Amino acid sequence: MRRRALAIRLASLAVVLTVWELYGRSVNPILFTYPSAVAEAFGELAGSGELQAYLGQSLQVLAYGLLLAVGAGIPAGVLMARFRTVELATDLYVNALYSTPMVALVPLIVLWFGFKVPAKVVIVFLFMVFPILINTEQGVKNVDRGLLEVARSFCSTEPRLWRDLVLPSALPFIAAGVRLAIGRGLVGMVIAEFYTSISGLGYMIVRYANAFETAKLFVPIVVLMAMGVLLVQGARAVELRIAPWQRRGQGEA
Repeated sequence: MRRRALAIRLASLAVVLTVWELYGRSVNPILFTYPSAVAEAFGELAGSGELQAYLGQSLQVLAYGLLLAVGAGIPAGVLMARFRTVELATDLYVNALYSTPMVALVPLIVLWFGFKVPAKVVIVFLFMVFPILINTEQGVKNVDRGLLEVARSFCSTEPRLWRDLVLPSALPFIAAGVRLAIGRGLVGMVIAEFYTSISGLGYMIVRYANAFETAKLFVPIVVLMAMGVLLVQGARAVELRIAPWQRRGQGEA
């Protein structure tokens, strides 16, 4: 089954790359490019060390933002789900900030935190934290009431109830929130690099777009796409590692 799925994906990728190559060669290279030219530009940028340097800067910001989002979003979601008073006091602000286009807040964040790494981390954090928080809250609220009653009937203590039932039951929701947050975090990372200091993959995109070097422009874009796929798959692998019962629940071998 896995081999068949891999074969289908590789065949699909081969078709897309072939069509892209053929069409890209017929278009003005200032306006579009093709895979072989992107691969050549990738080798050039990687060989000079430029790609690795900017990628490292972007990964640093993304890692800090993700750690802060997980560290703040999961406890906040648990508290909102567990204590009605906390939910009533905070849900208005959570919903308001989540529905606000974060791009609109970027100039204000830059004004407060400057143009360097702290501002970027704050921007990425704001993009990432709300999917984690909201999914955690919903996961805790959706724990089977029957299982809760059974656990309490056997005199389970509150800490053990949370450790053995509530958090494991909410884990799929939390993991889904993290996967959503990764996608939003990549968007926030690039936007932060557009507005702040000259660094990261976002700067590469602006630089080569302004220079009309389309093949090099596609290199950071493709790297961002690959980062998104790898990070989401990595989050999925971690989820299956700490919650192996999800394999059966979602039909994985």
